[in-house]
Amino acid sequence: MTAALQLEGVSVERDGHVLLERVDLRIAAGSTLALIGPSGSGKTTLLRAVVGLEAPSHGNILVLGRTVSTPRHIHVPAEDRHIAIVFQDLGLWPHMSIGDHLRFVLSSQRVTKADRAHRVERMLQSVGLEGRDRQPPATLSGGERQRLAIARALVTQPSILLLDEPLSNLDIVLKDELMTLLSTLLGSNETTAIFVTHDPVEALVLTQEFAVLERGRIVQLGSMTELVRSPATAFVRALVSRTEHAR
Repeated sequence: MTAALQLEGVSVERDGHVLLERVDLRIAAGSTLALIGPSGSGKTTLLRAVVGLEAPSHGNILVLGRTVSTPRHIHVPAEDRHIAIVFQDLGLWPHMSIGDHLRFVLSSQRVTKADRAHRVERMLQSVGLEGRDRQPPATLSGGERQRLAIARALVTQPSILLLDEPLSNLDIVLKDELMTLLSTLLGSNETTAIFVTHDPVEALVLTQEFAVLERGRIVQLGSMTELVRSPATAFVRALVSRTEHAR
């Protein structure tokens, strides 16, 4: 079966510093991978390379079997990779209404006006923002802004969704609520996802599959059970210890 996303020996160097080093990843279509690592380990750099904002220094990136990046070259630009991303700061547009956020990202797709309206209405309903099409994002609570960012990413029906710690600024009740929502949306759309987080317990709502990144390298890849049974580094050991105490 063709992987939805494949990284083959991907390294990224910037200003003489190695940010990623020979990363190998293969993510099956419709699955979710949790990417965990300490600050500065290269998690956001990996997402930037996958989405097409940064070319690898070495190695290849394939999306749905198609080579999209090779060393120093981006063959398929970000807008043509059918990948959506939700960053930590969300990046909402203050001058656009809630509905216009979704209509804008759909405008680059070959979607009829009627289908566009249906998809916007359905997605806003899915994230609990129905009837608020004309409101600006400034009128939303923190949790509602997160819902809008997720809706904007998923309304395009991407093949791959990248989530870069999108819930890190929320309280525990909102986190639990939005993680449940994400799990439902990813499952119903059969979307492949990479979920970047510092919290393995949070990630377990979405997946049992983890990749641990330290100093730009994947130091362990496997299920949480495998990480608990045989932690590869001191960081992984501390990570699974915290997870076991929390469960």
